[in-house]
Amino acid sequence: MGSYLQVDSRRLDGFEGLHQAVHGTHVDVMQLGRGKLRGTLSHVGIGDFSLSIGSFNIGMRTRRIASDEKLIIGMLLRAEDRVAHWSFDMQPSDVLVIPPLLEHDGIFHGASAYAAMRLDLDEVAEVFAGQPSLSDPEYWRSKNHFRADPALGPAAALRLARIVLQLTEHQTALTEPAAEFWRRSIAECMAANVICSLPPDDSGWLPAARRLIGKVEDYLDEAGMRPVHISEICAALHVSRRTLHRAFQEVFGMGPVTFLRHKRLCAIHSILRESRPGTTTVSTVAMQQGFYELGRFSHYYHTMFGEYPSQTLGIPAHELVASLRVAQNA
Repeated sequence: MGSYLQVDSRRLDGFEGLHQAVHGTHVDVMQLGRGKLRGTLSHVGIGDFSLSIGSFNIGMRTRRIASDEKLIIGMLLRAEDRVAHWSFDMQPSDVLVIPPLLEHDGIFHGASAYAAMRLDLDEVAEVFAGQPSLSDPEYWRSKNHFRADPALGPAAALRLARIVLQLTEHQTALTEPAAEFWRRSIAECMAANVICSLPPDDSGWLPAARRLIGKVEDYLDEAGMRPVHISEICAALHVSRRTLHRAFQEVFGMGPVTFLRHKRLCAIHSILRESRPGTTTVSTVAMQQGFYELGRFSHYYHTMFGEYPSQTLGIPAHELVASLRVAQNA
């Protein structure tokens, strides 16, 4: 193990920043809540060991397709609203296990903070030395949810946050013994909430609704970037609009029409962020995603992201004023 501490901390100014929510992986992200996303993301590396800790102020949907053999062990540090991973309904201090090569699906209904460490399965024997069950790689090959003991869990979560803050503020080289100490301290916080966890809820959370949502999202993935109408989904999956609405309300807290609109708005936001003025126009991108009333689209966009689409594209202020006048008169 190397003797150097590596810390990368940044402030987030859009949901796209959460694509690297866990160091070394790519996460597909969709903004669910309304407003300008603000948050922080830090990656702490101690030799080959890495920990990511992030926070954000509005609801998010995260999906990760694992492409490597890494194990991820995460802890929910804070949540102002409901949080669900797969079919597990989570509370602050709970621990989540994401085995290698397994797709991950998480829904944060409000402001949240999390921590996640990423490691090889063959490293668990060393990381969790002294804990017979936890040091067995087979223990971590299945997805799992450990419900934190309310008397003990918050203390472990608080200690983990303090360790990361301390390492972030003192970015200095570490000796081999010091690096080993801090790595074990981080792992111990996770292990404490696993060992002292309450019995897991094996029944899961809203399994039928989640299965239907999964079919919808598989259909949307096959559709690519083209806009998809709600009636098309109902016809393709042979479900009623009422059934679909109930499933989306149970899982996301919003109907399918609102969800699809948010998804299209997020696609537009990402396209505009990656474009430069003169290479495309807001109206062109909006039309390609199924918005034809530009005034209403501008209102939806501003409500969702806290800025107008022209601002995301980076149009100069004097041109922005002119474009807003056109939109208001549309």
